[in-house]
Amino acid sequence: MDQNSSSEELQVISNDPVVRRTRTAIVQVLVWFFIYIDIFMLFTFFSKQTFRGNARYILFAHTLLVDSIYLLLTVLIVLITYSHLLFPVGSCILICIVIEIVSRCTPLTITAMCLERYVAICMPLRHANIATPRRSLAALVIISAYSSLIPFLYLFILIVTAPPGYFAKPTLCQYEIMILTEWHRFIRIVWYQVDLAVIVIIILFCYVKIMLAAVAASGENKQSASKGRRTLLLHGLQLILCIVERLGPYTEKMALEHNLELYLTIRYFNFVALGIVSRALSSIIYGLRDKKFFLALMYYTTCRFKHNMAA
Repeated sequence: MDQNSSSEELQVISNDPVVRRTRTAIVQVLVWFFIYIDIFMLFTFFSKQTFRGNARYILFAHTLLVDSIYLLLTVLIVLITYSHLLFPVGSCILICIVIEIVSRCTPLTITAMCLERYVAICMPLRHANIATPRRSLAALVIISAYSSLIPFLYLFILIVTAPPGYFAKPTLCQYEIMILTEWHRFIRIVWYQVDLAVIVIIILFCYVKIMLAAVAASGENKQSASKGRRTLLLHGLQLILCIVERLGPYTEKMALEHNLELYLTIRYFNFVALGIVSRALSSIIYGLRDKKFFLALMYYTTCRFKHNMAA
């Protein structure tokens, strides 16, 4: 979006202060509520050695961490936007890069969690040797490195293609400031589609294998396989929401071509529904569905409540 479009957007927002304040308040309540939950779950994870030594919970903690960073930075951008503040492009690039990194980490970490469930259910005798904490940390390092490679490559392209004085130009902080040419946009789309295809293939493979294991198993093993299949379905829902979130800028662009007010409404809905609420699924999938983690959460919640009552 060019500078003229950004100025028009700010004008529309400022003409309705009630809508602006209401939307900002809703975002603040949701974001800080989910950040509080994520931080409390991270505290629970680090408080128990059994969680810190389990590959499954290590991957889960990583999703909580990157989601918390994403929420903090995106709510910062929302506050800047709704406060009518423009910053030089150069000062916004670091925020955009970090947001891109953590947003790319989420689907890749979810994929790693699905692979861990596949190994646990389909290869139970080898699970302890394959899904070790050290290998989980190594996988997270690889995921973080790969997620960092792409935005820094885009930054290099931006430096090469940016016109003189571009980095000093005042703008709203949004990732589109890093993409100036159509061929750059095309590269981003293709790269994303390749990542998506690989992730979908891995998820489908794990789901089919676990489903076959659930059919062939009996007793407790059958119950465990069925639970793992439901977990993969929820992870699939998470990935679908990640995909829809990635498609958000394109739907917003089409809306902007027809009606500016419609564009603002769609953009706000995408941010709340896909950028904030969808990230609550991680805490629901493991924080509430996992019996051991849920009991630990209840223990620390009860202890804190008793402490407050005593004080």
